[in-house]
Amino acid sequence: MNPDAKQLWRAPRWALAVLLATLGMLGPFSIDTYIPAFAGIAHSLDATPLQMQQTLSAYLFGFAFMSLFHGALSDSVGRRPVVLWGLAAFTLASVGCALSQNIGQLVFFRAVQGLTTGAGIVVSRAVVRDMFPPAQAQRVMSQITIYFGVAPAIAPMIGGVLFAHLGWHSVFWFLAVVGVALWTANYKLLPETLHLSQRQPLKISNLLQGYWQLGLDPRFVLLAFASGVPFNGMFLYVLSAPVFLGEHLALPPTQFFWFFVLTISGIMGGAWVSGRLAGRRAPKQQIKYGFLIMLGMALLNLLANALSSAHASWAMLPIALFAFGWAMMVPVITLLVLDLHPDRRGMASSLQAFIGASANGVVAGVVAPLVMHSTLALAAASLAMLSVGLLAWLWLHRRWPDIGRFIEHPVTTT
Repeated sequence: MNPDAKQLWRAPRWALAVLLATLGMLGPFSIDTYIPAFAGIAHSLDATPLQMQQTLSAYLFGFAFMSLFHGALSDSVGRRPVVLWGLAAFTLASVGCALSQNIGQLVFFRAVQGLTTGAGIVVSRAVVRDMFPPAQAQRVMSQITIYFGVAPAIAPMIGGVLFAHLGWHSVFWFLAVVGVALWTANYKLLPETLHLSQRQPLKISNLLQGYWQLGLDPRFVLLAFASGVPFNGMFLYVLSAPVFLGEHLALPPTQFFWFFVLTISGIMGGAWVSGRLAGRRAPKQQIKYGFLIMLGMALLNLLANALSSAHASWAMLPIALFAFGWAMMVPVITLLVLDLHPDRRGMASSLQAFIGASANGVVAGVVAPLVMHSTLALAAASLAMLSVGLLAWLWLHRRWPDIGRFIEHPVTTT
């Protein structure tokens, strides 16, 4: 924690949570805002459904790749420069998307968006731990998740309205405006939270040594899988939304927002519960409760889709409750990841984001196209991805039973 934290931010804690949440919101806005315009973009650019799916995959793989460097750079040059340069580059990439004349150009600029979006998302996690002690950090992380949840709920509604009235180009002009607004807000308000004494030398050898250290720590790898892969049990439905909502549930694009409202309500509710439990329940108990909820909902979703045809009246509810369980445990796991190696929090956040985003990219480019044709296949894939994260957590907990108390009492590898 930065020894000067109290002097760096004198406003209420929730205000910093809002500022950092706006950085995290950029990712959902970059994905969810243009989903209602999928069909229009495909028609305008004469693109196939597979090519349109590549605009998602390019973004996610770009995000995953550059996530390896955002946090590491912030450990060396500071948090603030990485955030500001990332937002500036994202804004230019959004302009490129708006001006794209063919699907190849759109895929390219979506990849550039992915390369730049992660700066705010990755660095904001490290900022939380720079500024707050463990219990308060969990509450702030939960608040960020709550505020962050607003973005995916409103993004498709905004995208749908823009597409209907101004065409698909306006969606990316809107993202460019968002980029400018976020850059201005963070330029004026975001302090530099990395203390000079805590900076790491910006050398390739130091970066490689840090990644080697983290990559060989089985606790880190298992925690990253436990948080990142189950997210895809829910994210799979977001990626498949045009087919899942438009074809299977027969909803018009203007009604897609119901799915996002329900799902994000689940995320916000789970994050609120996590914040309320901070300091009152052992972290491993919160993680256990979150996995139990996700497992119950994934099994119920699979059973319901096996017994009957999906209908809008019930098909979205298990996904929302799954999201509740995920949001209940992910702030705790994120803090565990950051505190495994306190001197490399930015790098730890980077590598955690890389693992999660790589999983997202595989789901977007491979899994979603294979299973989106069937609601039963979607439910089975969702359960499978949850199972990966659950097995990672069970293995970790069995090997290091005290890991759930790591936020307060660090443990050592044996």
